[in-house]
Amino acid sequence: MRENNKLRTFVKQKRKLAKITQVELAEKADVGLRFVRDLEQGKKSLRMDTVNKVLALFGAELAPIEKDRNNE
Repeated sequence: MRENNKLRTFVKQKRKLAKITQVELAEKADVGLRFVRDLEQGKKSLRMDTVNKVLALFGAELAPIEKDRNNE
C-alpha cells in the first residue's frame, strides 16, 4: 500500500470512529476543510506541519520509517 493511502485511511478511520464530520475535524485541528478533504482523498503533496495538527487529535504524528528494500 502506498504511504499516502495509509495516511488517508488512518485519518478517515479515526475520524469515523470518533463520530465527527470532516467539518468538525477541521475545526478541532484548526485547519481548513479543504485540507481535510485533500488529506482523506490521498493528495500527494501536503504540509507536514498541518498533517501533524490533524494527527495530534488522534495521538499520532508523522515519522520516518525504514523501507523494506525487498518490496520496492
